[in-house]
Amino acid sequence: MALSRIGVIFFLLPCAFDCIPPHDEAAEVARFVAHKCDWASISTISTHDPVKGQPFANVFSVSDGPKAKGTGVPYMYLTAMEISVQDLQVNPTASLAMSLAQTKYCKKHSYDPQSPLCAHIILSGSVMKVNDTEASFAKQSLFSRHPEMVDWPSDHGWFFAKMNITQVWVLDYFGGIKTVTPEQYFSAEPFSTTTDFE
Repeated sequence: MALSRIGVIFFLLPCAFDCIPPHDEAAEVARFVAHKCDWASISTISTHDPVKGQPFANVFSVSDGPKAKGTGVPYMYLTAMEISVQDLQVNPTASLAMSLAQTKYCKKHSYDPQSPLCAHIILSGSVMKVNDTEASFAKQSLFSRHPEMVDWPSDHGWFFAKMNITQVWVLDYFGGIKTVTPEQYFSAEPFSTTTDFE
């Protein structure tokens, strides 16, 4: 009996530590990736010469909530001094990409970042400043996962913003990218794990 219980524990432990949702649960995978990732590549439409009107990618720290309390909403701490934020002030539409390549998961399984098995998501929508009510949660979400933000220069006009998601794209397995509606995304229950394997 004792050996059987031990066998069950060892069988379950690998999943408890680093299992992502099954690849046929695209919305759950998207929520899982969004919560595990601490930064994202954001593409805007540039307003700056010599690439004005062209896609422009940049990296931003993000958080969808404190650890184990993800909401699915990517929050950001921005300043108008930043070149991509200047793009967003003219045209708030953007795409945001996050990948488990930034965690230990893909390296542990020897998945190249471009491999579909190294799950990544792309969120399409617009970036907007959050209201005062939501700002307190955005602050908690970001500062708890990016503590050095507290000491960023106070004269830079920082503000909290979020991605207003209109479409979700998921690539986590072979067979092509999958689309998820915002309704499916926000109603999904992301799998919890006992470790964040970042």
